Amino acid sequence: MSWNEPGGNKKDPWSGRDQQETPPDLEEVMRSLQEKLGGLFGSGGNGGSDGNQKNTFLILAAIPLVIWALTGIYIVDEGNRGVVTRFGKYMETSQPGPHWRFPAPIESHTIVNVEQQNFIEVGYRSTNNRQQNNQAFAKESLMLTQDENIINLSLSVQYRIKDAKSYLFNVSDPRLTLAGVTESAVRGVIGKNTMDFVLTEGRSGFADEVKSDIQKILDKYGAGIQIMAVSIKDAQPPEEVQSAFEDAIKAREDEQRLKNEAEAYANEVIPKARGAAARLTEESEGYKLRIIAKAKGEAGRFEQLLTEYQKAPEITRQRLYLDTMEAIFDKANTLLLDVKGGNNMIYLPIDKLQRPAVAAEPGKDPESAQTYQDASENVVKTPRGAVVRGREGRTQ
Repeated sequence: MSWNEPGGNKKDPWSGRDQQETPPDLEEVMRSLQEKLGGLFGSGGNGGSDGNQKNTFLILAAIPLVIWALTGIYIVDEGNRGVVTRFGKYMETSQPGPHWRFPAPIESHTIVNVEQQNFIEVGYRSTNNRQQNNQAFAKESLMLTQDENIINLSLSVQYRIKDAKSYLFNVSDPRLTLAGVTESAVRGVIGKNTMDFVLTEGRSGFADEVKSDIQKILDKYGAGIQIMAVSIKDAQPPEEVQSAFEDAIKAREDEQRLKNEAEAYANEVIPKARGAAARLTEESEGYKLRIIAKAKGEAGRFEQLLTEYQKAPEITRQRLYLDTMEAIFDKANTLLLDVKGGNNMIYLPIDKLQRPAVAAEPGKDPESAQTYQDASENVVKTPRGAVVRGREGRTQ
């Protein structure tokens, strides 16, 4: 007979117990569990049921306490700091590594990165819609200069957190505070300088001054922020006067270019003038020495002539006369000859005789064509012989 037919075997062949048996009692299950836990934690198995129940409840109550205590473990990574607070009050700053605190809600911790480089932007934002940027942040980018001009200035500030406690507790919104301090410092520096200075040579210089002013204000607030760098992104006049300002810049550049050209010309001319002046000075010194030497030589020669004159006056006087006449006739270009026994005086134009020959015409004899003629005196000389005409037109 099958096990489930009437009169057959009532036991379940799969479970090994009678189908009519009742399920185990809950108290028996709890008692069995208490005995196992008691044996695990070293409690004797001979204790009463009340003691076992008490131990079980203690163990079950300790498990969530252990889990709750484990939630107080936290790890601070390298480059970060953990700020621990107890019911909102600052307790300590944790260095990198594993730490434990009282679990929430007693204590809590905040991780602050003290090595990360952060940025804030004034006058612009690094987004794709630049036109929207210019419209939205034009107010904070407009600055008034000392000479009552307006410029459009945008810059970025690079900073890091140097004190986690001060950064979290001394100011309510550090980034908003830094943005306001930056704008105030920039306006103060721009207001002490002229527009030309800010847009030209002072553009790279006043960034350091802005950085110093921002750091002083933040240190006064105790914000726990260190300014690393201030970078000027753009500095230009407003769009309404941009064209006029470009004309002014062009005129300034032309002025500078002309100054540079003038300086280059001066650098070229002045050394030449100084060289010419030095040369003239040297020549004058040489002329001076030459004249002095010549004068001394003539004086010495005169003294020698004086000595000779004193020895033989007539001979020396005749010699001086002949030397003088020789010197005079040596430079003369005209020669007059007085022929004895005649009434004519011969005139020889030596300057005309020394002229270069005229080129011969084509087809003519070069010797017959090579002549020298003086139209005023009618004197002609050919290569074959000299013909001299006197004042009365006679051939001599």
